[in-house]
Amino acid sequence: MQYEDENPELLTELARLAERNDFIDPELYTKYDVKRGLRDSDGKGVLVGLTRIGNVYGYDVVDGKPVAVPGKLIYRGYDVEDIISDIEQADQFGFEQVVYLLLFGELPNASQLAEFDAMLGLYRELPNNFVEDMILKSPSSDVMNKLARSVLVSYSYDPNPEDMSIANNLMQCIQLIARFPAMVAYGYQAKRRYYDGKSMYLHNPLPNLSTAENFLRLIRADKNYDKLEAEILDLALILHAEHGGGNNSSLTVHVVSSADTDTYSAIGAAVGSLKGRRHGGANIKVIEMMDDIKAHVKDWSSEKEVGEYLRKIVRKEAFDRTGLVYGQGHAVYTISDPRAILLREKARKLAEVKKCTEEFELYCLIEKIFPGIFKDEKGEEKRICTNVDFYSGFVYSMLGIPRELYTPIFAVSRISGWAAHRLEEIVSCGRIYRPAFKHVGELRPYVKLDDRH
Repeated sequence: MQYEDENPELLTELARLAERNDFIDPELYTKYDVKRGLRDSDGKGVLVGLTRIGNVYGYDVVDGKPVAVPGKLIYRGYDVEDIISDIEQADQFGFEQVVYLLLFGELPNASQLAEFDAMLGLYRELPNNFVEDMILKSPSSDVMNKLARSVLVSYSYDPNPEDMSIANNLMQCIQLIARFPAMVAYGYQAKRRYYDGKSMYLHNPLPNLSTAENFLRLIRADKNYDKLEAEILDLALILHAEHGGGNNSSLTVHVVSSADTDTYSAIGAAVGSLKGRRHGGANIKVIEMMDDIKAHVKDWSSEKEVGEYLRKIVRKEAFDRTGLVYGQGHAVYTISDPRAILLREKARKLAEVKKCTEEFELYCLIEKIFPGIFKDEKGEEKRICTNVDFYSGFVYSMLGIPRELYTPIFAVSRISGWAAHRLEEIVSCGRIYRPAFKHVGELRPYVKLDDRH
């Protein structure tokens, strides 16, 4: 920052130098058949590992060709739709069951679930002086940044941080799963106080409450929430808990864990990955886009008006000029994203209660007409389905959750999948990730310092 303040021209010149010498001609990726972003030329992910934790289905292969099918999300061999259906019929909160399933590979019976709930409850509070010394004394303007720092500093509160036994790694993971809601909530409260100039409310988590209930209690000044609010947040947590080993943050856990480092380093790295706008921040972009649409479309129920504005967005004439309609399309799902379908139905109920039906219908209208608009504008036959990010931000907004907490909520959920992948890596793989990069720089004769101009 000193250079920027005292010599902005120097910093600008150095940035240009770095940019010029870091540029790689995109044609070289094709020339050397580089799997850019670990993807084949058709966009499909390169197979780099094996997992028993989760799977994502978007198409079948028939006679060697991909055939689109309704999407399926699988946790440890179980269809998530079946898990959620059973949870709803039993009138229970289900995220803790899903955590148990992801970690141990089996659905818990009643007594096992009760024991696991008690264990999570025991660890929900942060260690002594953690909040005061590690969060309040060093607040951050970004809650995800504060969460990553809270994860890393947890190393200092662990009497055996370098014990690489499965039992110790499991305990570290369970403690982090239990503590993430408080880490996020207190990081947010510190931000409110020191960056937003607002009042700060620090409530204790309660061991007898679910993760969803505790989170709502921790972020609200009055600690109050109703059952429907907690149920829909619980559903969102379930749907975001795991998405196969190929997503960026889960891959990060595998890569960092393969170096034989500690749990806190691996999970902290995953938080940094999820923070990225291309990964965990997508639902915020949806909300910002919807704000723009609502501001420029007078009749939200008009297919013609809404469609015309979507075409402007696709043509890079509106919103952020990227040509992207956020929340539409997915790398794997083709006909449908099961998470979006499940969340949409809960969102409908919440919208009725919160008097947001008109806005909800706008979301549904966009979901209905965008595939046709995409085909017309792009001239492509590629199937476009609505993904979970399209509705998750809307749900959080109806719950009164601030936007800076949308991605941290993702982390509160996905820590369970990260933990499962961490354990799977150290149990089964045992080999450091070491992909190859093709060097495309040129050899140059060395020039001594006095001869450089």
